[in-house]
This record gives sequence, structure tokens and C-alpha cells, in this order.
Amino acid sequence: MSIMRAQQGKNLLQACDLDAFLFSDRSNIRYLCGFTGTDGVLLVTGDADYFLTDSRYGTQAKEQVRTAEVREYQVKLDGIVSLLKEKGLRRIGFEAETLSYATVQRLRDKEPAALEWVAVDKPILSLRGIKDEEEIAALTEAAALNAAAFGEVLPRVRPGVSEAELALALEMTLRRLGGEDKAFDFIVASGPRGALPHGVASARVLTAGELVTFDFGTRVRGYHSDETVTIALGEVNPRLREIFDVVLAAHHAAMAAVRPGIPLRELDGIARQVISARGFGEFFGHGLGHGVGLEIHEFPTVSTRSEDFAREGMVFTIEPGIYVPEVGGVRIEDTVVVTADGCRPLTKIPKEFLSISV
Repeated sequence: MSIMRAQQGKNLLQACDLDAFLFSDRSNIRYLCGFTGTDGVLLVTGDADYFLTDSRYGTQAKEQVRTAEVREYQVKLDGIVSLLKEKGLRRIGFEAETLSYATVQRLRDKEPAALEWVAVDKPILSLRGIKDEEEIAALTEAAALNAAAFGEVLPRVRPGVSEAELALALEMTLRRLGGEDKAFDFIVASGPRGALPHGVASARVLTAGELVTFDFGTRVRGYHSDETVTIALGEVNPRLREIFDVVLAAHHAAMAAVRPGIPLRELDGIARQVISARGFGEFFGHGLGHGVGLEIHEFPTVSTRSEDFAREGMVFTIEPGIYVPEVGGVRIEDTVVVTADGCRPLTKIPKEFLSISV
């Protein structure tokens, strides 16, 4: 694991006036020190870093962790407090959204006078926000698996097959091609169910003359792919085709606007304006996108509420959609990395209108 990543943990100490920081979020731990197990904590101090775990993960930690001293504990909270006292550390930061209130209280009760526990929220969000070359490579590989798997499954998209069958076929194909696991519960939403932004695959059977939306992804070395494709089964009515064309125009407009320094809320607004101008504004309810990395949804948020700006190396989705109840819906999604002068799509499946002959 790179020294530069480890340094980011230390930067928090100065930014938040801390003696040490206790990381318990599994994704942050993996990012900072390389440990992929399910139990342990990383203590970052100004002088050295310490990874603490129990005997179940001792060998694994010694193999994976290269930027911290590995120590084992019998009882987790006792092990943490003992190390803090040993090193004379007093003001300790922790991830406000990860460590439970009850756990923090128990830590405070161990040494109520000697230790001060400080909840940190916003500075943590952007910790993994800029991806390095190693991360981009994993994200690119995961996206390539999406394209390969979809190409294999596409011939099975026919009237009479169920959404659930197609979702399973995608999942199994991704695993066979080398994906670690599905990134989330796949969305396969056909016909009127296309109006459900999170229409997880059901037993509904596809029929001719409707749109089908696929939202799926996998993991490679812990990093996720995320992509949405909407296709037509035969000839669809003009209203559905209009919805598709509007979403595609919004997608293209937002993609073309990505560049370092642009406010992320402005990106959302560009896509939203395209959709609103065609009379579908009320049917686009979610944000334009979200960060993708060790988690399928992470920093940054690309929405009207975002206060952040695009920066070179950020990875996020561009996924406008229109969802009309009892009619259907369209979402078109690519995952992009911000470059010095724009963005580069990591996902590769063509997003132009595709009608399958039936």
C-alpha cells in the first residue's frame, strides 16, 4: 500500500488538531493499510501507525499490512485503550458515521479522564476522493468486465425471459469472467417497472415493444463497476423513444461539461435543465451521480445538494433518468474519471439507442 495513502491519514491529525485517529471503517482501513479482513482497527499517530486485530486475523494482517505495526488484542476495546495509554495519546479522532455511539461511550468509560474522543465527519468523506493509478486500473478492469458480460448476456434478452433470469445470468457471467462479487442487487426493470429507479429484478416476463433497463456491476480487487443501459425490445411507442432521447441528451450534456473546478451541483443542473426543457423535470427525482470506489456509493455526491467541485482523479457516475409511472422509464449511466481537461469514461458499453429484433 502506497506511503502517500498512509500520509493522508496523518494529514487528518493536523487538520483536526488530534494526537491520533482511530479508523474502524473497513473501506478506509483497506485504503490506508491494505487489510481486507472484517475485524480490526487502524490507529494513526504522528510518529507511527498501528493495526490492531485479534488472533483470527493476525497472520492475514502481517501478510497484508505494510505501513503499520501489527498488534493483536484479546479484547478489542481494552487493546485500543492500552495502546493509547502506552503512547501517551490523549485527543483521539474517530469516524463519526462508522463508530457507534455505544462503542464510543464504552471507550470513554475505560479512561474518562485521560482520553478525549473527537467525532470527525466531513474531512473523512473526501479521504478516498482522488483515485491513484492503482485504483483507476482496478476500476477500469471492473468496468471492462461489465462490457464483456453484457455482450454475452445480450442475446438472451428476448420476450418471454424474466427479469430475474437476466439478472442471474449477468451475475454468473461476471463471476465466471473474474469478478469478485456483484456490486449490488442488480436492477432489471422492464415495461412499466422501468419507472422504478431501484426496480430490483423481479419475476416479470419481458414482452415486445417495451424498454428494459439494466443497472449492474462487479468488483475487482475491492473496486466497483457501476453502469446502466436501457434497450428496446423491438419497436417502442414514440413517447418511450422520446424519453430515451431526452435522457441520452442530458447524459451527453453532463459528460461534455465535466472538467476540474466545475461545481458538482452545476453538473447536476446541466442534465436537469435538458430534461426539464422537454417537460420531464418532475420525473427526474434523484441526483445525477455518486462517487464509486471501494464502496459502490461514496464521495463525492453529484446533486443539487453538493458543495464540492470536480477535481482531477475523482471518479463518479453520470446517470440521468426519467421515470413516468405506469408508462416506463430510462436511465443511462457511465462511470467517469476526471482528467486534466475533461473526463474519461471507464465504462464502455455503447449508450446509443439499441432496439433488439423480436
